[in-house]
Amino acid sequence: MRRITVWLLSTVAALVLLFSYKTSTMGPGGESSAIASGTGSGGTGTGSWSGTDAGSGSTGSGSTGSDSGSGSTGGDSGGSSNGTATGSVAQTRWGPVQVKITVSGGKITDVAAVQVPDGNHRDQEINDYAVPILRQEALAAQSAQIDTVSGATVTSDGYRESLQAAIDAAHLK
Repeated sequence: MRRITVWLLSTVAALVLLFSYKTSTMGPGGESSAIASGTGSGGTGTGSWSGTDAGSGSTGSGSTGSDSGSGSTGGDSGGSSNGTATGSVAQTRWGPVQVKITVSGGKITDVAAVQVPDGNHRDQEINDYAVPILRQEALAAQSAQIDTVSGATVTSDGYRESLQAAIDAAHLK
């Protein structure tokens, strides 16, 4: 009987410790973060464009575009565009992700991460590894149709979402 009591108390204590352990998925106050979005989440976002469109010859700055998930939405890149476009902030469960693209001659010439999750050392490690790979993939693909970086799935999803919003804002295909 004594063994059963000790075993039961040990099991209860282990369960209490297990469920009270705060992991990095917990928010700042210990509350669970329920915000998670990514490609295919159905969320909408807008990006802003600052540059010139060869088709109209005018300089524009404002919010355009809508991101409703994965896939390219087409566009009216009937000419070459030059300038920068900043994608919407993709709220992921690890933190915000936002990218900015530079367009020259209707092609993406640079992609920069404006915001990435950096709540702890592990987030920084993951993003130091993943963001250059995502940048390289985006430049090679010239679209948001890029592969997920292993070990950085949430950041990859947010990166794609913000990248698509920036591409939409720049009116690229």
